[in-house]
This record gives sequence, C-alpha cells and structure tokens, in this order.
Amino acid sequence: MAAESTRHDTHSTTAGGGWSTKRIAVTALFCAVSAICTLFIEFPIIPGVTFLKYDPSAIVAMIAGFAFGPATGAIVSIIPYLVHLATESGIYGCLMAIMACFTLVVPASIIYQRNTTFKGAIIGMVVGAVCCIASALIANMIVTPIYMGATMEEVMALIPLLLIFNGIKILINCVVTALVYKPISKALEN
Repeated sequence: MAAESTRHDTHSTTAGGGWSTKRIAVTALFCAVSAICTLFIEFPIIPGVTFLKYDPSAIVAMIAGFAFGPATGAIVSIIPYLVHLATESGIYGCLMAIMACFTLVVPASIIYQRNTTFKGAIIGMVVGAVCCIASALIANMIVTPIYMGATMEEVMALIPLLLIFNGIKILINCVVTALVYKPISKALEN
C-alpha cells in the first residue's frame, strides 16, 4: 500500500485542519462512483437468493478511506447509499447498506491510517470484516423481521446463508481493494 510520505490526507487538508477544495472534489467524485456502483452494478452472488445482492461500492469507499482517511471513508460509506431511499430497498435497504459498508471501511481505514503498510491494510481489512459480519448479523436480526415480515425463527434459519453472503461480499471487496489501491493511489498523487 502507500508509504507514510504519500498519504493523501496529509497534503489534502489545510493548515487549520479543514478540508481543501481538492479533497472535497475528490470525495464527491468517490461518492458519485460509489452511487453508480450501488445503483447499476448490483447482482445476487448466491444462486436462488435474489434478495441478497452484491455491489462493488464498498471497494470505492475503502479506497477513499485508505487514500484520504477514515472521515472520507465514512462519508463515502454513507452518502452514496442514500439513493436507496428512492428504490424498492427503501429505508431498510438504505440502513443495511450503510451499516455494512461503514463497519467494513471505517475500522480498516483507522488501522491503515496508523500503519500505512500492506500489513496494516490487511490487518485493517480483517478487523473491518469482523466488525461488518458482526453488525450485519445483529442488524439482520433487528431489521429483517420488519423489512421482510419474517419471524425471528425464520431470520435465525437464514444466519448460515447471511454468513456465507457477507463473507463472499467482504472477501471480494477486500481482495479487489488490495489489488487496485496502489495504482489508484499513484493516480491520485497527480
């Protein structure tokens, strides 16, 4: 991953600690790309289970968080998913998508910010994965009965499927981020 001297968040803030115009513009660009991903690149990854859909927007949020820090990662984990309020997913889908992305990206970004090495990125992604899976399971026990009208027993029966889905989704997000972060980071330096 990036060395400490090439961290984007170190040169993208003003002397007073505020955000520069460049950082705001790049954050908006990340949000736009993430919104496009969540709206137009969404598909089921487990055959026969169409209500659990994968989209690559968390990859965009993770890259933003690694490049510009956890605050930018948090923004890109929240704002793009607000478009779900206008889709059939509604408020529940919006909340679940935000929670899953936020709990993956923010812990990973915090750890990577403190240790900007490949090892730091891997440790961050593992911690983020654990946080994401735990929060997704808890949220599914609370939200899914309301959203789908399912009983708690029906939701509990879905736990193995939810674990598999979230594990695959997180693995894809982390592997792709690890593969593309360095070239994207170099492009952001210009």
